[in-house]
Amino acid sequence: MTKLIEVQNASFAYHGKDYIWQNLNLTVENGDSVCILGANGCGKTTLFNCIAGNLRLSKGNLLVDGRPINDYSITELAKIIGIVYQDHSISFPYSSLEVVRMGRTPYLKMFQTPGKEDTDLAYAVMEDMGIAHLAEKPYSRISGGQRQLVLIARALCQNPKAILFDEPTNHLDFRNQALVMKTLRNLSAKGMTILMTSHSPAHAWQVSTKTILMGKGGIIAQGAPKEVMTAENLGRTYDVRVKIHQSEDDAEAFFCEPAFEEL
Repeated sequence: MTKLIEVQNASFAYHGKDYIWQNLNLTVENGDSVCILGANGCGKTTLFNCIAGNLRLSKGNLLVDGRPINDYSITELAKIIGIVYQDHSISFPYSSLEVVRMGRTPYLKMFQTPGKEDTDLAYAVMEDMGIAHLAEKPYSRISGGQRQLVLIARALCQNPKAILFDEPTNHLDFRNQALVMKTLRNLSAKGMTILMTSHSPAHAWQVSTKTILMGKGGIIAQGAPKEVMTAENLGRTYDVRVKIHQSEDDAEAFFCEPAFEEL
């Protein structure tokens, strides 16, 4: 498999102060579905923003498709990496189709407006995702789960090689969480490269081919979920003893809970 994202001996500090993490190494290959887990303050979002191109490493290298990320223009990077943030608001009453069509922006020249082909592609993406019925509805008036699906469709409209998700189910109810995770599983099954941060260990078991556990200072463990998602590793990640359970109905289904008596 081809390496799409490489983080090499990376360190990051805000304003030259103490490093949030140091000597961090990870690789995302084409077709990987990677889930990054970690407690609040461990640097997940900082790492996400470095890979998204929003922040620069203090030390080390970050390669995207074999090139240093700093060599890319914003437009060039947008053609390789799509981004879905956890919270997004639009004040102007765009239709959902218009929001999805914004994903074509990296392919338009200055002052050029989207054409019929861009609109047709946006609608086709929505149709493929099963959300074509939202096309004419104002984005600002649909539910949080529907907005998240629209943003995923917008990222797909960029025709990227990978999509980054920053806590994609944050603030969503149980059903909408399930819809978003089902969508991610479908994208992964079609070969889309996915990298997501999450607070839920369940997400790693549900969608990832590779799991990264982060703690203070860097990575605690990384690899296949079955190898990495152990009670010991999760305990180190969240600083609490963890119990892992296996479903009686599905040998591939796992879930975990904290040892409440020890909190």
